[in-house]
Amino acid sequence: MKNAMRNSATDLAALDRLRVRVTNVEKDPESQQTYDTYTPLDKRRGTQSARMNPIVRTLASIDRRVALSVGGCLSLFVLYVGAKASWTIIFVLTACIGMLWFALFLARDVLSKDEGTKEMQEISNAIRDGAEGYFNTQYSTIGKLSVVLCGVIYVIYLFRRETPEQMEAGVSRGFMATLTAFSFMSGAICSGVAGYVGMWVSVRANVRVSGAARRSAREALQIAMRAGGFSALLVVGMTVLGVTVLYSVFNYFLVTEGGLNPNDIPLLLVGYGFGASFVALFAQLGGGIYTKAADVGADLVGKVEQGIPEDDPRNPAVIADLVGDNVGDCAARGADLFESIAAEVISAMILGGTLCKKSKLPDSTGFILFPLVVHTMDLIVSAAGIMSIGGRSTRSNEDPYSVMTGGYNVAIVLSIISFIGSCRFMLYTPVAPNAWLYFAGCGMVGVATAYVFVWIAQYYTDYKFRPVRMVAEASTTGHATNIIAGVGLGMEATALPVIAMSTALISSYWLGNSSGLMDAEGKPSGGLFGTAVATMGMLSTAAYVLSMDIFGPIADNAGGIIEMSQQPESVREITDLLDAVGNTTKATTKGYAIGSAGLASFLLFSAYLDEVSSFTGKPFKQVDIAIPEVFIGGLLGSMLVYLFSAWACVAVGRSAQEVVNEVRRQFAERPGIMTFNEKPDYARCVSIVAESALREMVRPGLLAVFAPCIVGVIFRIFGAYTGQELLGAKAVAGMLMFATVAGILMALFLNTAGGAWDNAKKYVETGAHGGKGSEAHKAAVTGDTVGDPFKDTAGPSLHVLIKMLATITLVMAPLFLD
Repeated sequence: MKNAMRNSATDLAALDRLRVRVTNVEKDPESQQTYDTYTPLDKRRGTQSARMNPIVRTLASIDRRVALSVGGCLSLFVLYVGAKASWTIIFVLTACIGMLWFALFLARDVLSKDEGTKEMQEISNAIRDGAEGYFNTQYSTIGKLSVVLCGVIYVIYLFRRETPEQMEAGVSRGFMATLTAFSFMSGAICSGVAGYVGMWVSVRANVRVSGAARRSAREALQIAMRAGGFSALLVVGMTVLGVTVLYSVFNYFLVTEGGLNPNDIPLLLVGYGFGASFVALFAQLGGGIYTKAADVGADLVGKVEQGIPEDDPRNPAVIADLVGDNVGDCAARGADLFESIAAEVISAMILGGTLCKKSKLPDSTGFILFPLVVHTMDLIVSAAGIMSIGGRSTRSNEDPYSVMTGGYNVAIVLSIISFIGSCRFMLYTPVAPNAWLYFAGCGMVGVATAYVFVWIAQYYTDYKFRPVRMVAEASTTGHATNIIAGVGLGMEATALPVIAMSTALISSYWLGNSSGLMDAEGKPSGGLFGTAVATMGMLSTAAYVLSMDIFGPIADNAGGIIEMSQQPESVREITDLLDAVGNTTKATTKGYAIGSAGLASFLLFSAYLDEVSSFTGKPFKQVDIAIPEVFIGGLLGSMLVYLFSAWACVAVGRSAQEVVNEVRRQFAERPGIMTFNEKPDYARCVSIVAESALREMVRPGLLAVFAPCIVGVIFRIFGAYTGQELLGAKAVAGMLMFATVAGILMALFLNTAGGAWDNAKKYVETGAHGGKGSEAHKAAVTGDTVGDPFKDTAGPSLHVLIKMLATITLVMAPLFLD
């Protein structure tokens, strides 16, 4: 790994050859001194292929005609097997491919914009080199871990028991092992591609947003949103395509006369969700540690100790900080949303198949494929919302956040119409003719919950509202009061989201049970599927929400490029405004993400209970926490959340210490940096942060993967020794339940507190309470620094953790059974 990082540092040699344009403050303000020590752009382009991602380089070397021929044959095969399953599959595949072409249109539009001045381009190139170098090394490590885990899954499934349905269909253990391992690797690869797409667009859009900011705020906003839209549409489209293709292929080969029932096919897709979650967890951890270690190191020494502005070119850690925005907030968030949608879709398909089986419905196709149709429509309505944001403003001093929420409102209205239509066409059944109306009501509950979550997150993290201004005011009396106010705000901010989530769960469950669908005993059976439909309603505009999320780091990078290239203050004011809005959008989308994660985890928990019942042939509908071993499993699940969060924060702290020491060393040994007579060693900080992040991400990641397996196996053995049936499965269920509850609350606290501290600092920097350089500003910077690992490392990683715990229990369930 160290050798790989040294090679990455070599790739980043361009960081030492930046052109830094500065103003000599001791002379006349109009006189400027320029240091031309950069490598020309054409030389960089000449070595671009050498630094290209190995996978991308391999794909680019394939003959175009061969690629088109192979791609055409595969497409025809997928369409054929899709048509065999259902004509709905053809609609989904066609619409997804069409929206992927639209995403390419957005990318072409963004890349056609000018890249600003030569200084801007040099800085952007350095950021791109750093991000791509780290991404290649990080995903090489994740890839190796994925291959090892894939082998473990294969071996486990070779010796696991089959379900009665699989035994009747003649599906062998070896075939199931191959199938699950293949699904796992497919999910892992697609999740990695989703992360790469998120980073690819951000490192190319940042300089174009900077260039547009010299003309108008609205044009810069439009470019950043379209760049985020490209990434979001590709991520959601790939998720739907991946699940659709796997379902179609499995259905084609396994659903035959004497083979598996179509209702059992979704359960075979859990490996795909686990692979996506596994990669997303390490991507979020590694990216989060990188970005916040660099950010904390840059702020503590640059802002607090040296008193220089944010993103000042004299700060040796500034390039590492800007690189971190891309690998942490863009690449990791793309992988995060990919696995979120994959987990939600697969769990909803499982519950749809289970509902049809229990209710003896003649045709289960609509209920199983409904999630795929919803997210196909998500692509279309989100694209309409993105395109509703024009490049020209109709009024002066407009609020960028209001413009973005205007596009969100367009997507919401269209999603409501499409969702109701999808319910009518997909969920109508003669057994219960009005069931689709009740399920449409469940979807509206989900849409309303999404809107409420976005509003709550904005209220607690936007400095236009009282909570953040209270934190800023607390900064006037010192660092400690700022921290106390932020911690208190974060704890308070858990209340409203939990109430909203609880209301959504119980409402959708009640509506589902009122749908008229009954099981063989005459009991209502639609409750769980109602909660699944509500989750789909909440995620029915996921692509637009991800666009808003990726907007944040792109705007942040644009501000850094403007500052480092010494553009006029008026331009910096535009990027500062967009950056502040980006902090709010990131906070709101994190609230949205944890809300959807909570609902999706409930679905996956229900799917786990169903899977245990399928394997054992015995009812497994409730978990009794009065059983001491189950209660202990719950305690261990809660402990896992806190230990995981602690290790993530400590990892940022240790990495940041290395950055702080390096930045202090450079300022001490090279005093000419502060007078612009010497250039900082940017590459050294990038190398330190990258190596530290890769080292630190492994421990918390492996903890999350192995903890449920260890608990399940230990209690399975203990249950066999004491004669307690299914004790391992029950203990894991308790662990999963408690970890989900604790993880939701912890993530809400960390995300909101961190976002509030960040925007309290931004509010002070607007001139409030003394403005930049004041004592209040120093206290606000301290709060922002404390909140960095909260909101960008531990908090987002918990979103992935609680879903990955659910998917890993689904995949590893045979380990826990007697």
